[in-house]
Amino acid sequence: MSDDSIRVDIWLWRARFAKTRGIAADLVERGAVRLTHHGKQTRLDKPSRCVHPGDDLTFALNGRVNSVRIQALGERRGPPAEARALYADLAGDKSISAGPD
Repeated sequence: MSDDSIRVDIWLWRARFAKTRGIAADLVERGAVRLTHHGKQTRLDKPSRCVHPGDDLTFALNGRVNSVRIQALGERRGPPAEARALYADLAGDKSISAGPD
């Protein structure tokens, strides 16, 4: 891992999509997370896989499909406002339909 990448389970935890790193790791191990890196989409199978700023993640959580673009890696698991700065929600693109709100 370098300064411009981070483990996907740590990023999901820092971005507050998972309450604990263990829950984030389980989400990845279940095959529920897809990564788009340089235009190539893959299903992540190990929580140790690295993500980079500019990568897109798509995952189902609490009955909703989330699609986000990683903007920053973060230094810590901070307050919600700090966590929201780590990603851009792609649902506004309408490229992925999450169903009725």
